[in-house]
This record gives sequence, C-alpha cells and structure tokens, in this order.
Amino acid sequence: MEHQLKLNKPLAFFDLETTGVMVNKDRIVEIAIAKANVDGTIEVKTRRVNPGIPIPIEASLVHGIYDEDVKDEPQFKQVAKSLAGFLEGCDLAGFNSNRFDVPMLVEEFYRNDIDFDMKNRKLIDAQRIFHLMEPRNLTAAFKFYCGKDLIGAHGAEADVLATLEVLNAQVKRYEEVSLKDENGKEYFPIQNDMSKLHELTMSNSIDFANRMVYNKERIPVFNFGKYSGRSVTEVLKSDPSYYDWILKGDFAIDTKKKLTEIKLQGFQR
Repeated sequence: MEHQLKLNKPLAFFDLETTGVMVNKDRIVEIAIAKANVDGTIEVKTRRVNPGIPIPIEASLVHGIYDEDVKDEPQFKQVAKSLAGFLEGCDLAGFNSNRFDVPMLVEEFYRNDIDFDMKNRKLIDAQRIFHLMEPRNLTAAFKFYCGKDLIGAHGAEADVLATLEVLNAQVKRYEEVSLKDENGKEYFPIQNDMSKLHELTMSNSIDFANRMVYNKERIPVFNFGKYSGRSVTEVLKSDPSYYDWILKGDFAIDTKKKLTEIKLQGFQR
C-alpha cells in the first residue's frame, strides 16, 4: 500500500484503544501507527500495552481487549522512549485524533516524564474534514470514500489503516471543490498541504481538552466554568487563585502547561 499525499516530513496516522475516555484518568491498552513517509511508502506498527489498571468491561466490549490479553504486555513507561523515537520528526494524523487520541498520547508521555514536543508538529484530523464535507462516522467514511466495508472496526490497526485511506481519498476528492464563507467568498478548504489541513482541523483550540480556545479576535479565552468566554490573561490577573485552582485540580497536564505558557506571556507584556 502506498499514498499520494504531498509530505515534507512523515505523517504518522495513529489510533488508540484505551480503558476509557478520560484523558487524565484512563490509560492506553493498544496503539497502532501507520507512518506515511515522504517517498510514498508506509510503515505499520501495532502493539498492546498493559495499562496498569483494570480494563472496564464496557471498554472491552468496544475494542475486544480484556485484562487477560494485556497482563504480560509492557507498561507504557517501558515503551515510551522507543515510541517517541518512532514518532520523531513526524506530523500526526488520525480520526477524531485532535479531540481524543492526541491528547491521550501526549498525556501518557507527560505522565512518564517524556518531553514529547508538539510545537513543530502539524495535526491532521480526517474526521474534521469528513464532518465538514460529509457528516458521518469512520465506517461510513470508509465506505463513502474508498468503496469498502470496514472489517474489524474498533480494532486499532483496522481503524488507523482505514483512516489513512480516507484522508488520501478526501484530498483527491476535494482538492478542486470550493465552498463559500460567511461573506459569500469562494475558497478551497481541502488542499494536499499538511499546513492547510492542520489549520482546518485544529480550528480554534488551544489545549487538547478544549478548556481554552481562541475567540474571533484570536484572544485566548476560557471555554468552561464561571469564566467561560473571558480572556485567560485578564482572569489570571484579576483572580490569581484561579490559576492555582486549575494547577492543583483534576485537569490534564497539557491544559496546565498551556495555561502556564499564556500566563507567562501575558505577564511579560
């Protein structure tokens, strides 16, 4: 299998199976990566991980992985360095990856003291493109774009390979398709350019948990709680205890890091 995506660096499609959907509490039980290389080749790696906590039966019924299946597998901390090495220099892609898989993976790295640098990585979410152009799910996307039935859906490797094929087909299908913005101006949202797709699929998010977003003026604002819609910098100045509350609270490490960056930038002005 090869791809026709125009890449300046490898694009690693990945999918996670986990114990649940809480980024700060749940753990990875399987990860599959399909690395699309600049030369058109694809490398696939899949491995299971012992999460160190029981897998709830509700999660097992979705992905088919039970405690017995991972009891002899290494924990994430034992594979973290080699995994980070495999993803070194890669942009990241997936299906609903910006909302779930990327935050979960980053959190696992942070939790195990691996400084997984996200600043120079482009993030491409095929689901964002799909929902913009054809609102459905991965199984329907695979059928629609690739003309195939997705066998083994919710298995990490089947899902990640399907997502790679879907993005490849999306770019082919929509490169020449235009939309109109709110002012009636025509534009072409889908281009075979990872920078453009990154801008499209990341939207206005600041942290992966979406606790902070950019407003229309591109000012960071809180996206939850009593200060929802308020400038992050202004809130931190008027109510310094709110920063301490978040740092001590049950929030994702990524959220705390991004909040600290905004605080430091705002107080340096």
